[in-house]
Amino acid sequence: MAAQQPRIAVLLPCYNEEAAIGETVAGFRAALPAATVYVYDNNSSDRTCELAAAAGAIVRTERQQGKGNVVRRMFADVDADVYVMADGDLTYDPTAAPAMVDQLLAEQLDMVVGTRKHEEKDAYRGGHVLGNRLFTGILSGLFGRSFSDIFSGYRVFSRRFVKSFPVLSSGFEIETEISVHALELKMPVGEVETAYAARPEGSESKLSTFSDGWRIMKTIATLYRIERPVLFFGSIGALLLVAALILAFPLLPAYLKTGEVERFPTAILATGMVIIAVLCFFAGMILDTVTRGRREVRRLAYLAFPAPGSA
Repeated sequence: MAAQQPRIAVLLPCYNEEAAIGETVAGFRAALPAATVYVYDNNSSDRTCELAAAAGAIVRTERQQGKGNVVRRMFADVDADVYVMADGDLTYDPTAAPAMVDQLLAEQLDMVVGTRKHEEKDAYRGGHVLGNRLFTGILSGLFGRSFSDIFSGYRVFSRRFVKSFPVLSSGFEIETEISVHALELKMPVGEVETAYAARPEGSESKLSTFSDGWRIMKTIATLYRIERPVLFFGSIGALLLVAALILAFPLLPAYLKTGEVERFPTAILATGMVIIAVLCFFAGMILDTVTRGRREVRRLAYLAFPAPGSA
């Protein structure tokens, strides 16, 4: 008996992309003829929905503004074996999707990231390139490993990734959360270099370099606090302990000589800092136990689904 073909869903989050959505949908329908293409509109004020439907996509709407909110809705609503996610602005190459899907199935991966290769100057702003490298390095330093392009919106997921991923982000920091989810559960992942093109005329980037960069930085710090509490709170405790020792050291000679503390306020401050440092160490240890339990629950949810491409 022939093996059953996997159900493939193409997910395109969109906001005011009438200049590109029709061609984007057509490109993915041509590249993956057996796939169902979904366009999730995020309160567009132009003809995005109309043109997406005319191109053959199933159009749905998410009223809560923000890409993270759209991804949460897409992952909850759509049932498939393989999920292809890309932006609807025609910057990602639809012809790369079959190779990404094939790699996911052949190697039984849970995510394949389309790392962006851009040749056009307008495709990827210099500030965004620098920010991507900076945040990729930070993520690697904090979590031990990373991806070549953590902010790529072009990804292919397995069913068990999508259905075990509790989306908490609301905006463009969603790609960071996706990357950390894969790293924390030690999922098998892969990368495929894909072309990244400039937006067509009439399409504008929704990403704000500074405000969204700040939100991404806060997301990384928050996820590090949640997923690495011993290191996070232990680092704070160690800094407080070192500062307390620096403050207390000048008081030691006089105390050993006379048995009296010359600067009583400094001694109180140093003692308080040591107490807080000890509390930080114990808080990290307690929260690490909680984190381990949460990670085990997510791992069990992940294991409830078969590997992609398995019989």
